[in-house]
Amino acid sequence: MKQTLQLKLSQHLTLTPQLQQSIRLLQLSTLELNQELERFLAENPLLEREENEEEGEAVAAPINGSHTTSYESSEGGDGQPDEAQNFDESRPGDADWFLEGMPSGQSARDDSEDGEYPQLAAETPSLREHLLEQLSLTTLPARDRSLVAALIEALDEAGYLTQPLEEIVGLFPAELGVELEELTIALRHLQNLDPTGVGARSPEECLELQLLALLEGTPGREHALTIVRGNLGLLAARDFVRLRKILQCDEPALRTAHKLIQSLNPRPGAAFGPLDTRYVIADVILRKVKNVWVASLNPAAMPKLRINRIYADILQANRGGAGSQLAAQLQEARWLIKNVQQRFDTIQRVAQAIVDRQRYFFEHGEVAMRPLVLREIADTLGLHESTVSRVTTQKFMATPRGIFELKYFFGSHVGTDTGGACSATAIRALIRQLVAAEDGRKPLSDSKISEILGQQGIVVARRTIAKYRESLQIPPVNLRKSL
Repeated sequence: MKQTLQLKLSQHLTLTPQLQQSIRLLQLSTLELNQELERFLAENPLLEREENEEEGEAVAAPINGSHTTSYESSEGGDGQPDEAQNFDESRPGDADWFLEGMPSGQSARDDSEDGEYPQLAAETPSLREHLLEQLSLTTLPARDRSLVAALIEALDEAGYLTQPLEEIVGLFPAELGVELEELTIALRHLQNLDPTGVGARSPEECLELQLLALLEGTPGREHALTIVRGNLGLLAARDFVRLRKILQCDEPALRTAHKLIQSLNPRPGAAFGPLDTRYVIADVILRKVKNVWVASLNPAAMPKLRINRIYADILQANRGGAGSQLAAQLQEARWLIKNVQQRFDTIQRVAQAIVDRQRYFFEHGEVAMRPLVLREIADTLGLHESTVSRVTTQKFMATPRGIFELKYFFGSHVGTDTGGACSATAIRALIRQLVAAEDGRKPLSDSKISEILGQQGIVVARRTIAKYRESLQIPPVNLRKSL
């Protein structure tokens, strides 16, 4: 076969490093973005945070108007950036980068004695520490205190002793001669400590310990003890008829015992567990300005970056030689600042488009939520669906009705008998309202809820009602029945 040379034209998509970075920053949450920026700040000397004395006030200050900076979408791209070697301070764009890089004259930290220190919350003692402190104040012999301390070490986070006493006895060295009777007595001492119910081996025993700690004349105490000593399953199943036969009492007496059991704490040690606090920084703040809902960027969530003036001066002085590494880092810093700004601009545009379509939600609540899909926002703003998906994931909006993830405003729809559509969020809100207003003695079944919604023009199958009810963590009809 004869070899020949041929020319062929083809098109293919190439993601430039700048576009790759833009896409990556877009999908990060605000907390993840700050962590990523800290890495860039540590690696690139030409990048620094802008020190702003009024930054603390900007967080609480009201935001007037919306951010309307224009830009090209991340799908479009603007070609290859200018080379750093072509930097010229006489050009307006380059001069701005240098002017922004003026170093701050004050240290961010005040080491003087008059400096203010943050007020830290007192550390909550653990359940183990709380019990050992009480044990140290008792007059028990040293051996008994050691046995109680061993049982304290065996408690779980809820305050239960899940390990059998026979097994715990086998853990002690044989030379100590610890017997089961001794450990049983130590368990009784442990169960007398605060919080009441600690050291129980089952939920029934935990509730029984708390009931026994009440005064004998407490209304409903005796009936409640009978329930927790063998009939707690009937109470959980709402089998009130059988409970009344077992207790040989009337309905008011059973109701009193039921309320008394509900007032008890089945997890006495949970109050001493560590708090898993997760903070959410709202990217967008929603305000109503002249009867128009306006989505504005949260200044507290926007990092303020700039070019370092000192290193930029070094780069200009060594433009032709040793500054090649600094020139590359300058270009990286300029890319990062532009991409961060573009990220927040995209978030603001998408948030405003969502607000424009869900304005009735902010006026009337969840029942007014309309169906919305990613494609609708993407077509409106000229973006790709994947871009809208990245923007709405782990990005939050602070509204008068609370803080919501942007994903929250999207959802499927259910048809109505008039040919329209109702969002799944609105249906969940209607189900919640119907259940909250139902008669506890005759709760609404899923079929009945479906029938009621059908009378309002919303056609929803019983299986769909059950699915939405379970997503709202609403028990089935038999478990919602009350006295």
